[in-house]
Amino acid sequence: MSHDLDSQTAQLLQRLRRKEGTWQDWGQGCQHLQKAGHSPQAIFEATGIEPIHQNQLIIAAQVAQSLRAGNASPSVLAYFQERGSDLLYELRVLSQSDRVAAATLIVEKQLDRATVHEVCRALKTMSYQKGESEDFTDTLGDRIGHYYWQLARQQRDLAQRSRLIAQGFRFVDSQRGRRALEALLTDLTVVSATPQPRLPLYRLETAEELPYLVPVAGCAPLTAAALTAVPALKPTGVFSLVNVERPLTVVALPGWQVLLNAVDPVALLWPVAELPAELPNSDNLIPITQVLLIVDRGQQEWQGDRYLLIEETTAEPLRLAWCPQAPSAPILGQLLLVLRPAQILDNTVNRELWLLEE
Repeated sequence: MSHDLDSQTAQLLQRLRRKEGTWQDWGQGCQHLQKAGHSPQAIFEATGIEPIHQNQLIIAAQVAQSLRAGNASPSVLAYFQERGSDLLYELRVLSQSDRVAAATLIVEKQLDRATVHEVCRALKTMSYQKGESEDFTDTLGDRIGHYYWQLARQQRDLAQRSRLIAQGFRFVDSQRGRRALEALLTDLTVVSATPQPRLPLYRLETAEELPYLVPVAGCAPLTAAALTAVPALKPTGVFSLVNVERPLTVVALPGWQVLLNAVDPVALLWPVAELPAELPNSDNLIPITQVLLIVDRGQQEWQGDRYLLIEETTAEPLRLAWCPQAPSAPILGQLLLVLRPAQILDNTVNRELWLLEE
């Protein structure tokens, strides 16, 4: 079976390398290879199709499939059979019904990619403005004409204003819409555009700024069964996303190096009175009765300079201990860190920007 799969992959790569079939076949082939675990770079090296082009082909093929599902006319489907992957790629941002209408418009008016890009932006922008305009209807052409009408009214430069009005005339369907565009040829009043707000952009500069999620086993006293029942969390991607498959308590900690190097960290709420050593003196304003322990379940070997989580007997709760010599009792993990609670007397300080700036 594995040999058959290898043979199929080799044949598919060969067809892509020779550019056999239509662009839709290439898109489906690239998608099949990527789903099978082949990276875009590996596909590029085997076929000569660059990763960015693979992405365009895959998405355009999906848009073409949505046109078939949306009952686009046979003439429209035939038009995109051998060409137009770059045009259909632009339609990815549109709804199903708008895709079919926009694809029909492309064929009827023989639009190039730059114009299709503008048309898709117009339709996307106007989709946020619900309700029929006084001068424009809700047809595809009138929505595009309405978009250019709005841009033209905001334009002081007469050449640019004329270009936008001409674009509106190219697409508008209704007589009302045409009259609204015609009025701009004599009414040169400029309507100020509402400035688009800046994106609230933040960037995590250091590993410590990216929270590290640790599953919480519970509060001491705990049994070994309670500790081992907690599933391990596996951060993935550049944002360290974590998939939690069942109800689970987690704690978010800074991305400290000791956590990043851990194999299988788990958090335990632990009474201060049951720690095997006293906490160092500090200027805590709030009495501490409980701390958070982070124990690495992936490190179960004895080390003379580490505190260990030990199961004395199955009938007794787990114990945190330092053992000068290797213990006979099972080791369930090594202690990574002891976390004190934050000493924040007034949380409103963190929410008031003017206080932070002072």
